[in-house]
Amino acid sequence: MGRTALIVIDMLNTYEHEDAQVLVRSVREALPGVKTLLERARAADAPVIYVNDNFGRWRSHHGEILEAALAGPRADLVEPIAPDEESLFVVKARHSAFYETPLAYLLGRLGAERVVLCGQVTEQCVLYSALDAHIRHLDVVVALDAVAHIDADLADAALLMMERNMAAELRPNGDITFGDARSD
Repeated sequence: MGRTALIVIDMLNTYEHEDAQVLVRSVREALPGVKTLLERARAADAPVIYVNDNFGRWRSHHGEILEAALAGPRADLVEPIAPDEESLFVVKARHSAFYETPLAYLLGRLGAERVVLCGQVTEQCVLYSALDAHIRHLDVVVALDAVAHIDADLADAALLMMERNMAAELRPNGDITFGDARSD
């Protein structure tokens, strides 16, 4: 079995969109869990990969995306979980972290066979990323207290679908380890 990689989905956000107010409340609740996962993954020398929308800025790169999020009205939600120098970064344009991105190739090069998903939005990007990980034969873990939602009912349904249809493990972040996949 291979390594476990932490995938941080869409947490570098300017929160200047239609659903931002509702999302911000949920992000505040998920933020401590995301921060703890980042600390534990880094301490275990596990790959940490940020996968983030480019907000339609087609000339952007990860530095510009981070700068825009830190300059936005909710920098307090970005600063505690900002990428460090060792973090990897994949820019995405659609809901799934895998759709037309090099993420699957990167995970293969890293020897990762298990992914831990955290971030936003549970009922959208996390759900579609879990599906695409599953169909690529990756083991999927979703950190229950490190995902944020816009619609709580849809998020609950999405988590149930991930568990039932994609064999995803749903765990609180304290029950997730980042060693060799065999050690869990």
